[in-house]
Amino acid sequence: MDICVFETEEWERDAFQRLEPNYRLRCVAEPLNQRNAADFSDAEVASPFINSRFDASALSQLPRLKLIATRSTGYDHIDLSYCARHGITVSNVPDYGDSTVAEHVFALLLAVARNVVDSVERTRRGRFTQTGLRGFELCDAVIGVVGTGRIGLRVIEIARGFRMNVIAYDLRPDEAAAKRLGFAYRSFEQLLSEADVVTLHVPATSNTQGLISDREFSCMKPGSILINTARGNIIDVEAMVRALADGKLRGAGLDVLPQEPLIREEAAIFHQEAVPDVEDFKALVANNVLLRFPNVIVTPHNAYNTEAALQRIISTTLDNIEAFARGAPQNVVSAKLT
Repeated sequence: MDICVFETEEWERDAFQRLEPNYRLRCVAEPLNQRNAADFSDAEVASPFINSRFDASALSQLPRLKLIATRSTGYDHIDLSYCARHGITVSNVPDYGDSTVAEHVFALLLAVARNVVDSVERTRRGRFTQTGLRGFELCDAVIGVVGTGRIGLRVIEIARGFRMNVIAYDLRPDEAAAKRLGFAYRSFEQLLSEADVVTLHVPATSNTQGLISDREFSCMKPGSILINTARGNIIDVEAMVRALADGKLRGAGLDVLPQEPLIREEAAIFHQEAVPDVEDFKALVANNVLLRFPNVIVTPHNAYNTEAALQRIISTTLDNIEAFARGAPQNVVSAKLT
């Protein structure tokens, strides 16, 4: 079976050697997209990370593909409908970074609340003035957790350690967890209006795209902080720029932005085969404006990035591939045909 592993670092190449000699293995550093997909037309199994684009135009160039074993929990970079129609199984890594991502939430939150980046930059320049550095105390503040899956619940556990008051929203409330961890569910609008800090932990779906836009920002408490370690398109980035410019938000901590692949390689939007999209250009402009706000901290989709989490990702991905080869696929997220 021919296996292509995309976006690989050297240590990942070594880890994937476990599959040899039973499989023909090819590891490449670049992500897969419609421009290079034809180079991998023999692949029966593909293992991408989040920067590969397994859309219809790329998948149509992979006629032998049977399995996509993504090394991530999210799978919005994969066209599940196309995979379902063409008999391609998709598996993910559902549980690898609950604590890892939740801890990053508080790294971002503390950095914003206590003006850490500005403080460090000042002292490195020999300036020890405290003017403009007055912080925001987490103790007794209200944190609103949107999405109470594995990561959301871990965020709540940590928040309770800071003695924060926790409220949450989820389409499927976990009342047992609420009782055990000491938090209360609210409607989405109530959460936005009550929370001093809003942190997002929902998947990227058609229902969550633009979940936080002008209307939602208008509901939020003045001077609140927004944290997003989920997916970039959950927030309307233009609306966020307006909320920051108007002073509605005290600040934001973001590990994700919309159109991340284009941010990494802005020239990609000008490739001949790409269809220019005004929304792509607007998102790029808004993202670049965001990066200039002193009260906004952006990290490069790094919340998952610890040694322990990466080892769990690789281990589960290898298990997913071997389970599929045995005829017993696991962690399957393929869309169902309708």
